[in-house]
Amino acid sequence: MTTRANFVLSTINDNEGGWGPSTSHLPEQYKDIPYAPYSKGDKLGRIADWSAPDNKDNKEAGGRNRQGYRNYKDSYQGYGSSLASAFVYQHAEDESSFSVVDNRTAAQKKASSRGSAATKRPGRNQNQNQNQYQRTGRTGQFQRLGAGNRGGYNRGYQKKPQRTRDASITVGPEWKVVEEFELHRLAKLAMDVRQPEDIASYGRVHHYEKSYDRLVSKVEKPLEEINRTRFNVTTSEDPIMQELMDKEEGTVFATDNILALLMSAPRSAYPWDIVVTREGDKLIFDKRDGGVFDFLSVNENAADPPLEGADINNPNALSSEATDINNNFSAQVLNEEESYDFENPNPFHSSEDVEPLASAGYRYRRFNLGDDEEPLNIVIRTEVDGVAKTGNTESFITIKALNEFDSRAPGSGGALDWRQKLDTQRGAVVATEMKNNGSKLARWALQAVLAGCEQLRLGYVSRAHPKENTRHVILGTQVFKPAEFAAQMNLSLQNAWGILKAMVDICLRLPEGKFILVKDPNRPMLRLYSVPMDAFDHDDTTKEDSEAVPAQNAN
Repeated sequence: MTTRANFVLSTINDNEGGWGPSTSHLPEQYKDIPYAPYSKGDKLGRIADWSAPDNKDNKEAGGRNRQGYRNYKDSYQGYGSSLASAFVYQHAEDESSFSVVDNRTAAQKKASSRGSAATKRPGRNQNQNQNQYQRTGRTGQFQRLGAGNRGGYNRGYQKKPQRTRDASITVGPEWKVVEEFELHRLAKLAMDVRQPEDIASYGRVHHYEKSYDRLVSKVEKPLEEINRTRFNVTTSEDPIMQELMDKEEGTVFATDNILALLMSAPRSAYPWDIVVTREGDKLIFDKRDGGVFDFLSVNENAADPPLEGADINNPNALSSEATDINNNFSAQVLNEEESYDFENPNPFHSSEDVEPLASAGYRYRRFNLGDDEEPLNIVIRTEVDGVAKTGNTESFITIKALNEFDSRAPGSGGALDWRQKLDTQRGAVVATEMKNNGSKLARWALQAVLAGCEQLRLGYVSRAHPKENTRHVILGTQVFKPAEFAAQMNLSLQNAWGILKAMVDICLRLPEGKFILVKDPNRPMLRLYSVPMDAFDHDDTTKEDSEAVPAQNAN
């Protein structure tokens, strides 16, 4: 029996009004389904191809679709082409990293497990990785870290820890904090002070030798070691100050080096302390022997100051070296055959002393920090180092020395090589010194202003060899007017007087007793402590030895 297959042609509905199915002949089951127009250029592709790589892999292989290139006809955008994306399925999450099977190697699995353990339990390996990062941060280099950091590279710069300094004096258990001052708050203080009154003058100074003004670095001159006795007596032990206190010549009594440090306190970085005594209606500022007033600092304000250590460039060794240089230089540049005598002889020299005296003149001057109705007189013992003669005119001068130890050593503060740059770039050398030694230079300028000196003469002294701190040479000298020099380093004299006036007013409100003003060793802050009256009395055991100190050991 033969079976014949029947073929029935389906009905074709022609849409005479455009492309796509005709709405008039659309079957009932398709009426509510949304329809997107299509373009003539669209191609019919496969519904799903599980073996073809995804678009991400295609881009990595060369940025082209492996299914073929499109020509200009394919890129033709016809009617409805912009609506095709309305029905495209989009992934809510990136599934490129999803895998049913863990295809990592055994080494990768082991490293991952170690990293997780280091995160949960900080151990020896993790500490080693942390230290390795710190070393890398200082040099700014990239260095591969251990498994604790999962094999990555750490390129971050780590800030160096702040250097911790010890206080200039140990705070006793019975001391009580009376006041605290933040140094940045002192920057807005200002005060104008009238010309001082000279009360008395003592001592003898020598004339400056002008030949040192012609020195250049190519014709250096050795620094000589000159033994001269220089006195640095504190205020309460000064016999002239004691007489002026008995005569009621003032309310506040101090020396110029103490007040210069107090007036430039915001610039100080190293710790220091000042003893304050309130006796009746009088206020006395004193120093302690062997403290900051007997030695000079070196690169105190540098961004990277000298490091503690056993070599010749540690802060203590540099301080002693700078003090010796300063005293020897101030004696060498003076002509001892020509001298200027003040009204009275040196008050600290006795007939039993056989050592020759250093050139020093003491001017006791009175400044009024109040007004005519309510005067506040402060008596200051100021010091003059020499006299400069110009024609028939003689002017008082302050002589100080800046020293270079090693421009390549740590703690040099980026200083220039003086032998190469001092003659041609002296301005840059001075600017660097103002940056690295701002506190010391501010004190020198204020001491010159308080003493009424018309000139501040600076010497540039360097080591004969950078690795030896016993032989030095003078490379040059320079002269400044103290007020102009202070303005150059942005030191306001009005602000300096304002700081002093504020400190004096606070101390005058204290009850009778002994106090000490301490600069915090690691913060820009001052603290005023109340101490017992017998505090620091043990320093008096060496008083006779400290009053007359050889020039190479005194400030």
